[in-house]
Amino acid sequence: MKTVSSIVENYIKTKPFLLNALSLGIINLTSLSRNIMVELEPEFGKEVKQGAVVMALKRLTEELDFRLNHKINKVIKNIGEITVRSSLTDYTFAASETVLNKQADLITDINTFNDIFYTSSRGVNETNIVVSNSVNHLVDKHFANEKLIQKLENLASITVKLPKENIVVPGIYYFIFQRLAWEGIIINEVISTSNEFTILVSEDEVDVAFKVIKDLKN
Repeated sequence: MKTVSSIVENYIKTKPFLLNALSLGIINLTSLSRNIMVELEPEFGKEVKQGAVVMALKRLTEELDFRLNHKINKVIKNIGEITVRSSLTDYTFAASETVLNKQADLITDINTFNDIFYTSSRGVNETNIVVSNSVNHLVDKHFANEKLIQKLENLASITVKLPKENIVVPGIYYFIFQRLAWEGIIINEVISTSNEFTILVSEDEVDVAFKVIKDLKN
């Protein structure tokens, strides 16, 4: 049987920005309850007083304050080194039987250069390669016969080292990416390992993105 609390919680969970605003305690619960009651009334199946919705929101806010703020903030404040690299190009190729061999040839050539950025990831249907702009000619040469899906130039990367606790606390990436979204930052790629992640953004937005992430520690 659905309860008022469960219906309200399920509704709030579908509204990420509203969820975070509740956790920060910056929303008037009475006004919010008045606005959502009309939308939720068909789910209640009976007449529900506004006060019951307000109480459900209050309980949810208290839970979020612990689940989102206390646990996540503990991890966020222990973010480690933040590294920025500029002048990058992001290639996306269709997956093929030959693309891995082309990557091996590319890596062999790249190893002869100093201070070159290179990373790659492989999905089900696509292979992604990010390199310094200075070696674009090598990617173009080795992958000339591969199907190029997308090529984005003049990007910058921000690599963030996370504390080991990040793998047992839910919502870390959501918390960080939501802050970036609030600033209108477009994330072109996300590359991650167990304890660090790298985002690719336009060079025009890298300063703002860096400040957002850095300020999370304060």
